Amino acid sequence: MPFKPIKPTDPNCTRRCRFICGTTLALLVAQPVLANAPAAPENSARTQQGQASLLIQSSPLAGSQFHALPDVLTQIRVGDALTLQREPDNPHDANAVRVLWQGHMLGYVPRRENKGIARALDRGEPLVARVVALRPDESPWRRLRFEISTRLSD
Repeated sequence: MPFKPIKPTDPNCTRRCRFICGTTLALLVAQPVLANAPAAPENSARTQQGQASLLIQSSPLAGSQFHALPDVLTQIRVGDALTLQREPDNPHDANAVRVLWQGHMLGYVPRRENKGIARALDRGEPLVARVVALRPDESPWRRLRFEISTRLSD
């Protein structure tokens, strides 16, 4: 049975629908990679009750060794909210997305995973980021893992 192609650019589809369809398709394509991702720790992030959301991605924090993470790591808790901020003038990556915790620059969304997030932020999509794993004794790429999701309207 052949699959019916998804057309996220359908003119009847809203901007939000196109974003959700596109990210869902991206997650389906990335499924083999995500299947081999390390298991989440037992103390995973808190979810808000009564608020439905769509997980867009789960990522390690890039570049944390060059920013404030080492200084504030003991204060961060699993479930803490993070702020995503575009940095379009970044000379190394035009799709750069900063990850901040309480105003402290922790690092970036990894370059290989930031294009869709950058576009969503540029469109003003309501993205939510949360800490889902802390491993202080690991290498810089494994110290903090975060998830990015979007809240679904009722």
